[in-house]
Amino acid sequence: MTSTDPVPEVHPAPAAPTIASSGGSMLSDEGVATGVDAAARKRTLHRSLQKQRAALVAKLDGLAERQARWPVTPTGTNVLGLVKHVAGVQAVYFGEVFGRPLPDPPAWLESEDGDDMYASLDETLDEIVAFHHRSAAHTDATIEALDLDSRGVVSWWPEDRRQVTLHRILVHMGAETARHAGHADIVREMLDGLAGDGDGNLAEKSPAEWVRWREHLVDLAERSGLRDLDA
Repeated sequence: MTSTDPVPEVHPAPAAPTIASSGGSMLSDEGVATGVDAAARKRTLHRSLQKQRAALVAKLDGLAERQARWPVTPTGTNVLGLVKHVAGVQAVYFGEVFGRPLPDPPAWLESEDGDDMYASLDETLDEIVAFHHRSAAHTDATIEALDLDSRGVVSWWPEDRRQVTLHRILVHMGAETARHAGHADIVREMLDGLAGDGDGNLAEKSPAEWVRWREHLVDLAERSGLRDLDA
């Protein structure tokens, strides 16, 4: 895309029979029974992470290699790079941190040159997705195996913050994954107009109604700018 490309026609992502399209209220059974134990809290955090993770990977559905790699922002943000980045980050946080390193990790996992933010010509979309699924399975196994108060060490964090629990890392990776899933939402919408993840949170509008909605917002922005000039 360039600044002269037309705005893509909006079309909502279809609902999928996965946790990606589950509403927030479906992610936890806390409150269903009297009292909430640590296992229930862990399930809540785990399901939330799984939802965001699935929503992120789903943003690759239907994209060709060129589209998946296309840098939409000035800093190069692209959907495939986001998926690769999250796959690498979760592999480290739920692997090395708890003494459960991912077997046969890719060389780029140790790179500090931004190699995790894009796919090289030697990597394919399918390979990145396969690594993401392998990383996710390793992550899920760690979460299932450990208690919320299990201890780990994040060696690259400040010395007084390096000692962590599984609870702390679940919160950290939930936020990290949700942030990048949001990035992918916007990048995908700018690529071809696919919006939302089928969980019912996208307003129900026809493509023509979305055009009129955007035009309304453009008009408000323009008029507010004129008001500033008159001030």
